[in-house]
Amino acid sequence: MDLLCKAYSNASDDEPELEPKPKPVDHHHLPFRPSKRPKPEYQFPTVDLQKREEVPVPGRYISKRERALSVSVPQAAELNPNHQVPHFIAQPVLGSISDLDIPHDVLLSMQHKSKGLTQLSQIPEKLSVALHGHAKAVNAAHWSPTHAHLLASAGMDQTICIWNVWSRGQEKACVFSFHNAAVKDVKWSKQGLFVLSCGYDCSSRLIDVEKGLETQNFKEDQVVGVIKFHPDNSNLFLSGGSKGRLRLWDVRTGKVVHEYIRGLGPILDVEFTIDGKQFVSSSDVSGGNISENSIIVWDISRQVPLSNQVYAEAYTCPCVRYHPFDPYFVAQSNGNYIAIFSSSPPFKLNKYKRYESHGVSGFPVKCNFSLDGEKLVSGSSDGSIYFYNSRSSVLVKKIKAYEQACLDVVFHPILSNVIASCSWNGDVSVFE
Repeated sequence: MDLLCKAYSNASDDEPELEPKPKPVDHHHLPFRPSKRPKPEYQFPTVDLQKREEVPVPGRYISKRERALSVSVPQAAELNPNHQVPHFIAQPVLGSISDLDIPHDVLLSMQHKSKGLTQLSQIPEKLSVALHGHAKAVNAAHWSPTHAHLLASAGMDQTICIWNVWSRGQEKACVFSFHNAAVKDVKWSKQGLFVLSCGYDCSSRLIDVEKGLETQNFKEDQVVGVIKFHPDNSNLFLSGGSKGRLRLWDVRTGKVVHEYIRGLGPILDVEFTIDGKQFVSSSDVSGGNISENSIIVWDISRQVPLSNQVYAEAYTCPCVRYHPFDPYFVAQSNGNYIAIFSSSPPFKLNKYKRYESHGVSGFPVKCNFSLDGEKLVSGSSDGSIYFYNSRSSVLVKKIKAYEQACLDVVFHPILSNVIASCSWNGDVSVFE
């Protein structure tokens, strides 16, 4: 029955089906025709599908789809890899994404602070929740901006996990395995319970978390390493991949709106400006002898670079982030420091200040600002989490979190004293 439902959900047959020719009526054996009164809403009895296949109903019309399925069931299950229609297969749900199981004090705290002003960032003191579920390294973590008790993580084990962090029962709410290869990045949409993910299977996928369905598949000709929703329009997102191609997609049409071509190396990260009119891209230029194009500031509408000589050092930058208020952005450098750049032309590097105490050592280590912009937090190759004062660049606190590299650290969108982090050994943690 699942195969039949799947077949009916796909595109129609190449040839239109003809209605069966009416059989000659035998007036001596007319069937009993009940009156056209409304049928009572009785529950349908359970039907044994195996017996139904063995004992066909005489005279029942069999459609082309059913005939094709009865001849060759495995052929109906095969999917065309180049087909753009997403497969609407619901993934199993392990727990609940509802906030009903959250402790009352946590729920009240989120509801109260979400209505007030931005809280001053506080530094977490201890591990609050340890989330185990990924079998390999976890590349990214992201809090839901609309359902702040939910956390998404993307792993090298080809899965996306949705965590109901403070649930008293099952923290792991959903596991999505729509990707055919390792997942590199995941982002929540601001429009409801949707996550966007990308990975080594050369695709970005939009998933309805509530229904457990993949709703759209944006295929590319490159490994997609990073995705980012537009800050003012959640129908647009930017993707960057292994062939250096940057594309702005429209979720409503499933098509590329703009493409930004520069002959770059693999795209490592992208970041929109606060007003959404520009974005910064970071690419791997280690294969060349020059360091230009490693960080480029782009004009979104004109599709041209405003500057491609922002960073002259011979290091790649796996992460770029804009300050939420002040006119500058930072870039995580493989030189084991975070560089600071002006967000106004000519986008100069601050040669007198940078954040340096942590290590990168070739890992895709990310950094993020707190909601109020007062703190900058970074992962590290030594498995620790580093907190810096964003204004003075002074190290404020260091937390030993993992035995292997800490790849991503993100502040909670409401609770200023809560962060989530993920590691190279597959662990996801929440500190508060």
